[in-house]
Amino acid sequence: MQIVTHSGTFHADDVFAFSVLRDALGAFDFIRTRDTALIDSADIVFDVGGIYDPGTGRYDHHMRDLPRRADGTPYSSVGLIWRDYGRAALPRLVPGIGENVLDSVWQDIDATFILAIDQADNGIASASQGHLALLIEAFNPTWDSKQSYDDAFLEAADFARGILVRACRQAHAEAQALSLVMAAARKARDPRVIVLDRKLPWEKAVFHGGLSDLLFVIYPNEDLTAWYCRTIPPEPNSFGQRLSLPESWRGLQDAEFSKAAGIEDGVFCHPSGFICGARSQESVMRLAEKAIAEGH
Repeated sequence: MQIVTHSGTFHADDVFAFSVLRDALGAFDFIRTRDTALIDSADIVFDVGGIYDPGTGRYDHHMRDLPRRADGTPYSSVGLIWRDYGRAALPRLVPGIGENVLDSVWQDIDATFILAIDQADNGIASASQGHLALLIEAFNPTWDSKQSYDDAFLEAADFARGILVRACRQAHAEAQALSLVMAAARKARDPRVIVLDRKLPWEKAVFHGGLSDLLFVIYPNEDLTAWYCRTIPPEPNSFGQRLSLPESWRGLQDAEFSKAAGIEDGVFCHPSGFICGARSQESVMRLAEKAIAEGH
């Protein structure tokens, strides 16, 4: 199989598109060129050629009638390649990924990581200093460099893959966490309180899983020496609370907090009333129950 993209200066979209194809397809012959004969004879062409036709493996986006996402955002080459080859690349990017979460991870990466590159490449969102697109472009050889553009491209692609691997594994971990949190919610005796057996990112489950009655999530610290009772915000990224912890607990620690809350092993209650802790799961369960009783 022969795959072609343009020669010369490269950008984040063609670098990441190559990286995705390498994981999706394995070994292939790769050429960076603007020679029309080589472009015409290739099996897959991206970011060059003036043709968008997935049926014949053509993935350019530099034409007036360019391909767009459902919301109207123009695709870049990586958006098109991720759309058609991202799912095939994921088993190598995230070894052991299950079929049950593969599409969720693909969508998460597409809607965040890949979309940001599409937007920057098409000038919809500015690429400020430190933006991923500019980091990749920094791999282009300087005017006085003896490195070839092709060698620099492959170096940038290795760097890009490392970033993509981390992003995909983060998305995979979040998808697994969502499943675990939803399972805990189904087992909860009270829909207002869920108990996790480890610290997990639970916010996506709350707002994407429809946990509208949830008021508190309970979980341990990393070494199981303390348990926390955390309030639920009313909306994503909010500092508010659906139900705050009692005013009489706030800012207290250890013995003072234990006495005010009516438990024996209290650790603290944050002054803003969004989290409190104790040494045992039983105690934080009681704290949640007391907070609900007092709040209502």
